[in-house]
Amino acid sequence: MAETPTRSQRADARRNVEAILDAAVRVLARDPDASVAVIAREAGVGRVTLYGHFQNRVALLSAVVDRALNETTAAITEARLEEGEPFDALARLVVATWSVTHRHGALVVAAQRSLPQDALTSAHAAPMAAAETLFERGQRSGVFRDDISAAWLVTLLHNVTHGASTAVHDGQLDAVEAPRLILATMAGTVTPPGTPVPSALDHAVGGVS
Repeated sequence: MAETPTRSQRADARRNVEAILDAAVRVLARDPDASVAVIAREAGVGRVTLYGHFQNRVALLSAVVDRALNETTAAITEARLEEGEPFDALARLVVATWSVTHRHGALVVAAQRSLPQDALTSAHAAPMAAAETLFERGQRSGVFRDDISAAWLVTLLHNVTHGASTAVHDGQLDAVEAPRLILATMAGTVTPPGTPVPSALDHAVGGVS
């Protein structure tokens, strides 16, 4: 049966949207200030076509961030944070979130510059909830300090990870070192006072090349 014009147009539209999102990830990962014209050129479409799917640059960036966060959620799910010792799970969480954050490069910087804070907070809701559950588990077991709320520990992890991404983008930090430094920072924060701080070197926090 021949494909109807309407169905064909929808398929073309879906392909255009995917091409634009893929191009936006590549371009913004290199240059957080890249224009819509540059993204359209990278996608092989005209600006009119791009604006037909995304009202403005902020709408496009929001869609790209949503897709990146979906990847983060999938990576966290695969990390099985509910299993094993809390600190081992924290190491897996750091690796999972960093792998996605680093892959998207300066997209993190672009989002912080262009999207309103409430939109960023909403987009991060699912992965942050998973991290909060892990911190609460660690606190209940006595492995993590309980005089700092799990929600605040999530905020610290989020800011440390994004800070590392910005430092890599600015050439101040080697991406290979970032996961270990993130975990070392968080280890010093979550360990109860008077307890030896676990070494990040003892956990699987290999860098992302």
